[in-house]
Amino acid sequence: MSCKIFSGAVIGLDTQIIEVESDISYGLRSFDIVGLGDKAVEESKERIKSAIKSCGLRPPFSKPEKIIINLAPADLKKEGSLYDLPIALAYLVKSKQIDANCQGRAFAGELSLDGTLRPIKGGLSFALKASEAGFLELILPVENVKEAVLSQIDTRGNDLKIIGVDSLQTAINYLEGKIIIEPAVLDMSKLIEDEGYEIGLDWVRGQEHAKRALIIAAAGGHNLALIGPPGGGKSLLAKSLPSILPNLSPGEMLELTKIYSIAGLLSKEKPIITKRPFRSAHHTASKVSIIGGGNPVRPGEITLAHRGVLFLDEFPEFNRDVIEALRQPLEDGHITIMRANQRIAFPSHFSLIAAANPCPCGHLNDPNHPCSCTPSQIAKYRRKLSGPIIDRIDMTVELPQVEFEKLTAPGDNQETIEAKKEIEGARQKQYERFKDNKILTNSEMEIPEIKKYCQIDSSASNIMRNYVDSGKLSARGYHRVLKIARTIADLAETEEIALENLHEALMYRLPDLPDNQ
Repeated sequence: MSCKIFSGAVIGLDTQIIEVESDISYGLRSFDIVGLGDKAVEESKERIKSAIKSCGLRPPFSKPEKIIINLAPADLKKEGSLYDLPIALAYLVKSKQIDANCQGRAFAGELSLDGTLRPIKGGLSFALKASEAGFLELILPVENVKEAVLSQIDTRGNDLKIIGVDSLQTAINYLEGKIIIEPAVLDMSKLIEDEGYEIGLDWVRGQEHAKRALIIAAAGGHNLALIGPPGGGKSLLAKSLPSILPNLSPGEMLELTKIYSIAGLLSKEKPIITKRPFRSAHHTASKVSIIGGGNPVRPGEITLAHRGVLFLDEFPEFNRDVIEALRQPLEDGHITIMRANQRIAFPSHFSLIAAANPCPCGHLNDPNHPCSCTPSQIAKYRRKLSGPIIDRIDMTVELPQVEFEKLTAPGDNQETIEAKKEIEGARQKQYERFKDNKILTNSEMEIPEIKKYCQIDSSASNIMRNYVDSGKLSARGYHRVLKIARTIADLAETEEIALENLHEALMYRLPDLPDNQ
């Protein structure tokens, strides 16, 4: 009869429980691992052999026996080295070299040649799944304990105990009852500290119109394009956005920590994401690095910026296929990556800040610096952004050069504090509005929610009709204007969308409109 031990396969942000079965029969020496494992799984045989030998136990190939390890289900691709520990234990239990109780326990860990354990990716995702599946204990490398214990934030599963071991020998001693290892305990007070942000809104001098747009974007989760000359403050505005965003909720922390764990980007000292991410990509970045993908599939920048900010400076300079690939995540809030036998979805609810110059030289319409671009160069530069992409950017702001008096004016940290307080109030309204839905911000509203929460009077409706009928607003643009107006009304603490709210929303959607239109 075969021996069965449980592990897990990380697929996207989720984990599927894997059964590690071992069987030994007399015959020619062989050690086979079946079940659609990748190269890392195949190479685990040598790591396991050396690790078992370092424990003073009999490794595979030491006597005439046929060893078969099956990773079930067999049709699911198994990737990575996290199966080393469960495979080694399955062999040792089946060969009766250890008397270990593995019932109700799940295992994961990469073995070194000397038997010590290395950390794995996706420890938190595995812990959440193990808790949901009803396991009593999860045994994994000590480096993953601080991350995995965060699963206790989610109360939907059972009371899973997280046990950290530093080596195969320690795991064996624990399973045989020779030593006691206390389960890890979650202490959020040691993990969450108010570190603040280096760059606040008060760092930005002048640009009051752009600051107002930034506050609206932060309050409703809207996308924003900043158009202006070099040195006008586009990058500084984008970097100041996280300082005024609301603090992460425990659920958002858990979701972001899962993402960064799978990407292998968690800090060993503080393996939890407590601040909204700010991701900035260079214009030479590849499509895979922005969208996600690879082998194995890993999240890209749009997922690493989930619930935070993705800043794309020199936006028109990105490759056309990279820009066009942003269509789905900007519209749907997630990205789906297709493989031959896999369909993996990553969340991507981020605030896009796209910065660009008005022309290749950056000085179009600048009275102090004459533009050196030809009309054909300007047209070519602007053609890099397709209509569908421009239509998906909620707000556009044009930045002038900052005057000397404003540039040298003293900053006031109170500006950042007050802006954040105002935004938190608007977000609280949205939380109460959407508490029965699976959305958090106004930008995530679909047509049913727009019809319910973005009602306007007849005079406002006539204004919108004129813009739609004249072709200045697409159907998507119409709905996005209403969502922006809803956010502006939330900032004003009003239930109804006033005419001035709609006018302001149209100004950001159609920046060439005069202020009094």
